[in-house]
Amino acid sequence: MGRLSYRQSSISRRWDDQHGCHAIKRIAGPNNSCRIQKAAGNCGGKILYRLCLYGGLVPGNLAEIAKLADAGAAGYKAFMATTGTDIPGDFKNVDDYELFRGMQAIQKTGLRLSLHAENPVLTDRFAAEKIANHQTKIQDYIDSRPPMVEVEAVRRALYFAKMTGCKLHFVHLSTGEAVSEVQKAQADGQDVTCETCVHYLALDTDDFRKIGPLAKCSPALRTKAVQAQLWEKVQEGALNAVTSDHSPAPASMKANPNDNIFDVWGGISGAQNNVDLFYDIAVKSNRLTILQFVQLIAAGPADLFGLKNKGRLEIGKDADLIFLDPSQTYTLTKDDLYYKNKLSAYEGFRIHDRVTRTILRGNTIYTLDNGFTTQPDGQFLMNQNRKEGLAHADNADAKQTILN
Repeated sequence: MGRLSYRQSSISRRWDDQHGCHAIKRIAGPNNSCRIQKAAGNCGGKILYRLCLYGGLVPGNLAEIAKLADAGAAGYKAFMATTGTDIPGDFKNVDDYELFRGMQAIQKTGLRLSLHAENPVLTDRFAAEKIANHQTKIQDYIDSRPPMVEVEAVRRALYFAKMTGCKLHFVHLSTGEAVSEVQKAQADGQDVTCETCVHYLALDTDDFRKIGPLAKCSPALRTKAVQAQLWEKVQEGALNAVTSDHSPAPASMKANPNDNIFDVWGGISGAQNNVDLFYDIAVKSNRLTILQFVQLIAAGPADLFGLKNKGRLEIGKDADLIFLDPSQTYTLTKDDLYYKNKLSAYEGFRIHDRVTRTILRGNTIYTLDNGFTTQPDGQFLMNQNRKEGLAHADNADAKQTILN
């Protein structure tokens, strides 16, 4: 699963997660109902896959929360970490007050709030210290976003969700410790889920130093020891999905001419290899079974966002299929990439399997030999769990009254 500002063009990312999540993509961006309706209306002639839209929880849009659900949002997205943009209309992070009030409003819709959980005060101040001391190398960036900033934010968000009754989902967790906090909340009865990304399982801090700015992301890549703890959580079934957090950018935004990693756009373009690379490091490396793999890339994401016709091979569900040849091996090059901006942290990687065909609702839309074989026919998917969620929305009414 990836992210996309509503400002960015969908056509520039028409591969994206086509080979992940059974051609389902959820996109973070629209923060009012007009924008979500416009995005949904424009999808048909520009994209090949089926997509969902998040509604944004941003400063000042509490009055839009219910309208976003009515317009078809599959869930909501918010950033606890600073988003780093001052452009009017861009996606901004929320403070604790805005997050708490947003959770109260989202609870009434029955939908789930997805969170980028990092402590913004700590990350911003740590970064400012580094820059002031002219410490702007890759290791300095890593040091400015230690595991503790994720774990603390997860704990705080979990408590807010407990007090409001809001369903919660943590995106791109990078530490096993943060996943453990989610497990504790689940044991206590909270409706909370989480995911990680392929890059947190495939790349570590040593890789970041070798690859350079193309591997900058937030949360930052972790040490081998922290990564091993995250793998343990994946193997024990503690996560609901493994996704891409696809974050495209032109080469100019990933360049580092001033040798200041803090100035470089943070995000990894990885959706195209979400399936083949993950299969390589998970199934072919004997870390996961094929059934665990399918659960994490298909069934799990579909369940999270109420896509009842997706994610499983069952009679009556959409015939969405990925053909993966485990006998093929290839080295990823720029020529293989379908992105508008042909950048990938995985360029040069030797991958020991390959996607050879993709079928969407019974129709072949991609083959390895011929590329994309159909015209764009994208559709907007709705969260089919919303009414079920609303049926239970009164459960926290008494608590909401007290907190108001």
